[in-house]
Amino acid sequence: MLDKIKTLEGYRLQALDGPLGTVKEFYFDDKHWTVRYLVVDTGSWLMGKQVLISPYAIESVNAGDRTISVRLTKAQIESSPSLDTDKPVSKQFEDSYYAYYGWPSYWDGPYAWGSFSYATEARDHWNRVRREQDEGDRHLRSSEDVTGHVIQASDGEIGHVEDFVVDEEAWTIRYMVVATRNWWPGEKVLISPMWIDRISWVDAKVFVLQTRQEIRSSPPYSDASLLERGYETLLHQHYRRQGYWDQDLAGVKHTY
Repeated sequence: MLDKIKTLEGYRLQALDGPLGTVKEFYFDDKHWTVRYLVVDTGSWLMGKQVLISPYAIESVNAGDRTISVRLTKAQIESSPSLDTDKPVSKQFEDSYYAYYGWPSYWDGPYAWGSFSYATEARDHWNRVRREQDEGDRHLRSSEDVTGHVIQASDGEIGHVEDFVVDEEAWTIRYMVVATRNWWPGEKVLISPMWIDRISWVDAKVFVLQTRQEIRSSPPYSDASLLERGYETLLHQHYRRQGYWDQDLAGVKHTY
């Protein structure tokens, strides 16, 4: 199921033995554009500690009552490696975090979840996954920080990142929602991370290869649009791109 990150913000998290808090934002990596952590606001519980929940722990997402159930107890989370609220996620923290829960590290392998395309596959087979230390940058970005970045087409700016559309099965960001109100008042478009040419994090700008007119003539998108496969197919055909669903079936790795 596809859903917007801003829609998921505010969902209540439910541990095996009680409520945890609410989703505040998300951390994703800019290599696979996959959500690595849900950042949880626990209210008065665990004050001063930033609680991160990996998609490995997610059991289900319920849009009806706006809850996300996780396969962890509150005691497990309370005893997990501590991350101060004023510090970024470091490699050292991730190493200790994954070792604590016994999960396979997502950076060990070519796919979005290491040796697998989906978090559930990796979680269910973690005993078969080879663990290696990776000293490289894991490219974690905050959904809150990247919101507002300018989108630069091949012939000029077209708008800014307003939201993200995430696949709740793979926990991969499938699209950026781009607001173009400074160019086409009231219009929004979807751009896949697969169509990005490069990103300047210093200038807060995302560069794509398409022209503004090519983007403007893409299938229209609105908040009320249901992101069904038929719409996605038209969108990918417009840009002459293979659908990510075909890539998943073919076992193609997602390195955007």
